[in-house]
Amino acid sequence: MLLEKITPLTKGQREIVKALKNPDYDIVGIFGPTGTGKSLFGLAYGIDAVSSDFKRFVVVKPVIDVVTGKELTLADGERFVQLAKAYMMDVIGQFIDFNELEKLISEGKVTFVDPHYLKGRTFDDSVVFLDEIQTLKPESVVEVLIRIGRNSRLIVAGDPIFQSLRNAQDPASMIRDILTGEENAKVVDLGIKDIVREGAKRGLRLLIEFRMRTRDLSDVEKDILESAKIHSPDADIITVVEFSEEKDKFEITSEHTPDALIIVKQGHYGRLVGRGGERIKAIEEDVDKKIRGVELTLDFKELIRSIHPVSWIWKYISDVDFVGQYLTIAVRDEIGAFVGQRGLHVRFLDAVIRKLMGVSVKAVEV
Repeated sequence: MLLEKITPLTKGQREIVKALKNPDYDIVGIFGPTGTGKSLFGLAYGIDAVSSDFKRFVVVKPVIDVVTGKELTLADGERFVQLAKAYMMDVIGQFIDFNELEKLISEGKVTFVDPHYLKGRTFDDSVVFLDEIQTLKPESVVEVLIRIGRNSRLIVAGDPIFQSLRNAQDPASMIRDILTGEENAKVVDLGIKDIVREGAKRGLRLLIEFRMRTRDLSDVEKDILESAKIHSPDADIITVVEFSEEKDKFEITSEHTPDALIIVKQGHYGRLVGRGGERIKAIEEDVDKKIRGVELTLDFKELIRSIHPVSWIWKYISDVDFVGQYLTIAVRDEIGAFVGQRGLHVRFLDAVIRKLMGVSVKAVEV
């Protein structure tokens, strides 16, 4: 059995295996960034399933020609099937021999379905794996859902984080929210801590950096940026986010909270602020704003710490990670201080992070 050959490396991956092995769940939704094992575990379970309880493993996934960037359909014939096979071998090839996979395909036990050609079809006695749903139109996802027939099981995998950072239409988040309240369905959320492929971590960080570098700056933010370039010329500045209006709107009066952040590349904080802080002080004098510098990493605790109105709250932040399309902050013991009266603190954080990254913030108590 393929699933037994794969060792889960993170808590999230262990949750995936537990959900897939639980027959009480007719639908298992796996949501998180690339590199977390969504496709790996989904394919392994489906191939195992056709050796026991199910007649077919149906893989529904957009097939993209990486050379041309064109999405292929059944109209492209053999090329569509070749790329679908290549996708499976890329993901799970180290756990299954190619000839064994070819045999399952030739016997009709493993089949690839074009999401554009679903009308009139019903999938009975099947495990249906709907992968990469963030690349599909919502209508195509819904079309697959209504094709699930008798004695069948659906596995859905998607990356809502990628779409949120791209500020694009997001079927992954929509389907995740639908499944969260669905009977006999299980949603497994994966985050940055579940990424096991180093290249995927770098890719996510670069995507966040790209999102920050390409955001439109206000006139005040441009002034801060120009001053920073003069006083810290060797610092690699990614972006500037100013939030004086947000402080007024959400009644943030704490002296701890700055008026703006300057986001720099990892390792460039010292170049921004200067050995004795003289550079950042010069920038503050230029623009008459309280400024703080933050390095961009995938550990967002320092980012939250730098703008939260309560200076000591960082001691009670146990984790900051993506859950679905939200940047979710897990707080122990002091959730009231974190959220603030009438929720003003967390609403302020949400406004600033959305302005900076295009992602909403949610706080949860642990």
